[in-house]
Amino acid sequence: MNSLTDVLDGRWGDIRRDIRAQVADAKFREPVGLGVEEHRAQVLEQLHELARTGRPRLGFPEEYGGSGDIGGSVVSFEMLGLGDLSLMVKAGVQWGLFGGAVELLGTREHHERYLRPIMDLDLPGCFAMTESGHGSDVQHLRTTATYDPDAREFVVETPDAAARKDYIGNAARDGRLAVVFAQLVTQGESRGVHAFLVPVRDEDGNAMPGVRVEDCGPKAGLNGVDNGRLWFDHVRIPRTSLLNRYGDVAEDGTYSSPIESDGRRFFTMLGTLVRGRISVAGSAGSATKRALTIAVRYGEKRRQFHRPGVAEEVVVLDYLGHQRKLLPALATTYALHFAQEELVAALHELQSGGEADEIRQRELESRAAGLKAVSTWHATSTIQAAREACGGAGYLAENILPALKADTDVFTTFEGDNTVLLQLVAKGLLTSYKDHFQDLSPLATARFVAEQFVGAVIERTAARKVVERIIDASPGRDDDDVLFDRAWQLKLFEDREAHVLDGVARRLRQATAENAFEVFNDAQDHVLRAGRVHVDRIVLEAFVAAVDRCEDGETRDLLSRVCDLYVLANIEADRAWFLEHGRLTSPRAKAVVASVNDLCRELRPHARELVDAFALPEQFLSAPIISE
Repeated sequence: MNSLTDVLDGRWGDIRRDIRAQVADAKFREPVGLGVEEHRAQVLEQLHELARTGRPRLGFPEEYGGSGDIGGSVVSFEMLGLGDLSLMVKAGVQWGLFGGAVELLGTREHHERYLRPIMDLDLPGCFAMTESGHGSDVQHLRTTATYDPDAREFVVETPDAAARKDYIGNAARDGRLAVVFAQLVTQGESRGVHAFLVPVRDEDGNAMPGVRVEDCGPKAGLNGVDNGRLWFDHVRIPRTSLLNRYGDVAEDGTYSSPIESDGRRFFTMLGTLVRGRISVAGSAGSATKRALTIAVRYGEKRRQFHRPGVAEEVVVLDYLGHQRKLLPALATTYALHFAQEELVAALHELQSGGEADEIRQRELESRAAGLKAVSTWHATSTIQAAREACGGAGYLAENILPALKADTDVFTTFEGDNTVLLQLVAKGLLTSYKDHFQDLSPLATARFVAEQFVGAVIERTAARKVVERIIDASPGRDDDDVLFDRAWQLKLFEDREAHVLDGVARRLRQATAENAFEVFNDAQDHVLRAGRVHVDRIVLEAFVAAVDRCEDGETRDLLSRVCDLYVLANIEADRAWFLEHGRLTSPRAKAVVASVNDLCRELRPHARELVDAFALPEQFLSAPIISE
């Protein structure tokens, strides 16, 4: 294992190495050529194999047989993304979403009864949140759970077609118990969305009375996951089926909660489930690494056209156009890897330390939302670029890239639609997490910002301390080589974020109760941009910190140049903004383009080294175009 791989493996390197060895087994084979039912059966078999390893226990509490290693658990899901993404998603549904909801929203009674069979896969389950009519707007789900004090039961009901639970993993075939999110109604009053345990099948696989199940059918990708739809027709469940960590109903129907505000309670409940969002970002990164490894290896083998006077055709990766297609994307993949590593560490420290500090929890949620959005968009664009870089061969199923395209496409809209998630990031930047401001509605956003603007929250992370040290040590410069000055790069990203955020705040201050929606809607592009440039800054800071802690000199120098390429490619893509706002002169903007070209040529000899450092198991690189 080389030094670059050691840097990438980081804190949970032992887990990464163990999983690489484990998934090299023939049991974790590719699904090429399988029909939907065969693929589903293979993924379920592989899921049982994972359960037998005990690895799904990583993130669960030690008192129930788990390891209490939250960060290790997220890393293990990320590593599953190196192979068949259907397995990663089905594992995420079972142990991340379903099991995580029981653990984090339930109490001891639920833990003692359910966690062990969930960990062992003796109890397959579903996470039934999304409805046909409400995906991102979870707060206004229409499924109801009405308490009947005479029977001491909740009655779960799907009131109309738009309220059916949709796209639910494990629902079409394998799930027996579902965590169902519904409006809790008791004593004639709605107390907002809560989570309930609802049996959907018996042990023989038959739908329970009052439960209607429908298969979503073939999808563009992830066909090893049995997504289904659920309807509930007066389904009765015991009072104890309410996952009651944040809200409970007594036998007489009296509601109680440790959190008085319904809105704050709702967002607190959702915030505890942030692991799923972080896992999706990591898995998108794994799929991106796989695509880039195939494309770079192919680019070093494939030859096309002659150089004058030379008999042998040119290796396609020697063309600058081909380098530009792959190497800036590779640099961004490295940057996002280190940002993801920092995010997982923050999650681990926060959720391993008992009750979370509310401000740190909100910061974590905001960062998770932003990285999930940027990482999944990056996966979509990079896998497409890798497919194109492999020409017609990249379109063949046997060469893996088409499945990667199809399987990751939905990542941009599940575990949170990316557009909504960037709004969530901007909300965090604009509000300082005030207790009374807990939703994303345009009116609430506009009213609050009209009253108070607190600016960007700069978290005191370990990466931030490195950044401040670098900036403080810089004398400030404006010479021709400033493009490669790390302090200049960091300050440029900071300045862009601050300027964009200040502009959003000034636009939203114009809002009144009468025009709030129009003002917010007119500024939505600006709001989304604020979220995006904030993520760009924190990703750069994570990369800079990774370079800083690298002990091997050669590895550090190589990573530093990759970091330069990430920075300058980002600036190049946003040259219009930097020019319009006077941050770059026209000559310097042209110098940025030339520098990206120079860095691509400089890093070309290291391209194979950079993708090999991902240490993907060769089983997952069995594409004929690179193995022939």
